[in-house]
Amino acid sequence: MNNITINHDSEFISGLQDTLNKEGPFSSWELFEMAYQAEQTTMTKEFYGLRALEFLPHMEFLPHQIDTAKQAIEHMNGRAILADEVGLGKTIEAGLILKEYMLRGLVKKALILVPASLVNQWVKELNEKFYIPAVAHRKNYNWEQYEVVVTSMDTAKRNNHREVIENIDYDFLLIDEAHKLKNHKTKNYEFVRSLKKKYCLLLTATPVQNKLIEIFNLVSILKPGHLGNYDSFVKQYGKDRKKINQDIYLKQLVQKVMVRNTRKDTSLNNAKRHIETIWVNFTEPEKEVYNQLDTSVQPFSTFSKITFLRELCSSREACYLSLQKLLNKENQELLEPIIEEIGQLPHHAKAEKVVELLKDIGDQKVIIFTEYRATQLYLQWYLQQHGITSVPFRGGFKRGKKDWMRQLFKDRAQVLIATEAGGEGINLQFCNYMINYDLPWNPMRLEQRIGRIHRYGQEKDVHIYNFAIQDTVEEHIMKLLYEKINLFEQVIGHLDDILSELQINDLESEIQSIYNESSSSGEAKIKLDNLSSIIHNTQNNLQEEQQQYGNI
Repeated sequence: MNNITINHDSEFISGLQDTLNKEGPFSSWELFEMAYQAEQTTMTKEFYGLRALEFLPHMEFLPHQIDTAKQAIEHMNGRAILADEVGLGKTIEAGLILKEYMLRGLVKKALILVPASLVNQWVKELNEKFYIPAVAHRKNYNWEQYEVVVTSMDTAKRNNHREVIENIDYDFLLIDEAHKLKNHKTKNYEFVRSLKKKYCLLLTATPVQNKLIEIFNLVSILKPGHLGNYDSFVKQYGKDRKKINQDIYLKQLVQKVMVRNTRKDTSLNNAKRHIETIWVNFTEPEKEVYNQLDTSVQPFSTFSKITFLRELCSSREACYLSLQKLLNKENQELLEPIIEEIGQLPHHAKAEKVVELLKDIGDQKVIIFTEYRATQLYLQWYLQQHGITSVPFRGGFKRGKKDWMRQLFKDRAQVLIATEAGGEGINLQFCNYMINYDLPWNPMRLEQRIGRIHRYGQEKDVHIYNFAIQDTVEEHIMKLLYEKINLFEQVIGHLDDILSELQINDLESEIQSIYNESSSSGEAKIKLDNLSSIIHNTQNNLQEEQQQYGNI
C-alpha cells in the first residue's frame, strides 16, 4: 500500500494560542450558548427514523413508501434500487429519501436523470410536494449554478456537458427508468459509472428483464464488487434469471441493495380496476369494405394486409392515408377502387359507440388511447360534433405543450385523446376512466396505459373499456391473446418473466413474425392460438416456481 501523506494545519492552533496570549478577544458566552442550543435543536440525535415527515405534514405517505425510505437510508447507506411495481410511488419514495438527506445536511448537490418527457413532472413534484428547489436544466444554465438539477440522460451525456458533469462531486445521483442501463457495454452505462456520487438511487419496475447479468450491472453502479466481478459472477450463476430465486445467498446479496414492493402487498389495492370488453359490430357498408380490403390487397405481404385491416378497424382515415401513400402506377388499378370505397364510408361504428359510452359515463374525465394519429384527429373532430370537448396528446409535442395539454384536460376538457408515444410518463390520477379504442399487440403497452391512472394517488376505482370489432383481426387479438391468458385479470408486469422464459424479446415483434410468415389470416390465427397456449402454460409453471422459491 502506498504511503499516505498527512499535512498538518497549524494555522488554527497558532491563532488560538495567539488569542490566549493576548487574552482575547473571545466571543461572548451568551452568543456561544445560543449557537450551541441552536445546533442542539437542529441536530439529528440518531440516524434512525425519518425527520422529513415532520417537515411534510401536507403529504400522506403510504406505509410501504416510508418503510422503503427508511430501508434505503438506514440499511443501504443511500445506495439502492427502488424496484416497486408500476404505480406504487417510486418517485415519492425517492423524493422522501432526498429530502431526508438534505435536512440532515448530507446532500447539497444532486443530479436527477430522467426520461426527457418526465423532466418537468419531476421538477414540479419535487418543488410542490417536497419543497426541494429543483430546476430543469436549460441551455444557458451552468451545471454548477444550481444545487438540484433535473435533466435527461441524452442532455447530460452530450460532449459539451459531459466533461463538466464528470468533474462535479455530486452528493446524490438519481436515475429513473434505470433498466435502460442493463447493458454494461452502452455509452449510458459507461457515463453513469463515471459520475462521482455519494448516494445513488436507481428506479425501475423491471430490474431483471431477460438475463441475470442485468441485475449484476445495476448493482455494480451502486456498489462495485458487491456481487464480485463480471467473470466470477457469470461463472458462478450463469445467465438464468431463476437463479436469483433459487440461490439463497445471491438473493440475500441482492436484497441488501434492492427494495421491491408489489401491489398485492400494499394498501394501494383499495383502488380496484374494473375491466370491460366492448364488442362493436361493423355496419353493413363497413363490413363489405373490410371483406373487400381483405381480398383486394393479396399482392402485399400478410403483415401489410393485417396492418391495413387493423387501421380500418380504427378509422377510415387511418386506412385511407396508408393506402394513399402506397398508391403508384403499378398498383393504381388494384388500390384505387378500394380507396374510393373507404372514402365513401359513413361514420365509424366504433366512434359512434365511444360517444354512446361517454354519454353513459356522464360528466367524468376520460382518456382515450388510439394507435394512429389519423384516428386521433378524426375522434377529436367527431366528439366535437357531439358537443364533447377534447384535447390531443402525442409524442411529437414538445415538453411544454404536453404540460399544457395535460392542464387543459384537467381544467377544461372532458376527454384526452392520446397516441401510444404520447401516453408515456403522464400521471392522470384525477381521471379514472380509460377507453382503449385500439388494442396494442404488446400487452405490456396496455399495462403502461392503465398505469397512467391506476397508480399512487388514485383514490377512486378505475374503469377500463377495451374496444374490439367482431369478425375482424381485432377479435383474433382480443380472444386469442388477451382473454385466453387472462391478461385483463392481473397486472401485466409478470409478462416480462413469461417472455424471458420463452426467450421472446418482444411480443409485438413475435406477432409481426407470425403474420409475416403466414400465407393467410387463417394460418396466422392458428399460430396465434398456439402462442397464447404456450404463454398460458409457461405462466402456470412460473407461478408454481414463485410459490416454491418466493419472490425477491
